[in-house]
Amino acid sequence: MLHMNFKKTIEYHIDQIPEVVKQLSELLERCQVMTFTGPLGAGKTTMVQSLLREQGITETIMSPTFTYVNAYKNQRGRTFYHFDCYRIETTRDFLAQGFEECLYVPWSRALIEWPEVIEPLLTHDVCRVILAYHEEPDKRIMTIECPDEEGDCV
Repeated sequence: MLHMNFKKTIEYHIDQIPEVVKQLSELLERCQVMTFTGPLGAGKTTMVQSLLREQGITETIMSPTFTYVNAYKNQRGRTFYHFDCYRIETTRDFLAQGFEECLYVPWSRALIEWPEVIEPLLTHDVCRVILAYHEEPDKRIMTIECPDEEGDCV
């Protein structure tokens, strides 16, 4: 069955991040991988950290800029892999580290910043979040793209 893409654009003030994260959290229940793209400083890490908090992660959430991936587990037993692929140059580098083993693990979710280099590995159940600056400095524009018109990942 061919599915159309679900696409939604949201303009928000940075004070509204908790409300925006609730929408992403609902999608994360149905999508196993969520990617975050956008320019430096657009709020990718902040969005991922807020989403992890919304999912029940209570420990300190650190950016994996230098470790490439951090793993967290919530009280429901779901594991979240937070990737930062900014410094990964090729898909081969990602595979050489064994990181593909963290993608599509049952009862887990992968949240990936700077996913461009590993796009060929993201074959299904992917929701893409694109962040952009707004003309007003305290606002952002977020575009969400998912596999079908209902926002369900297939």
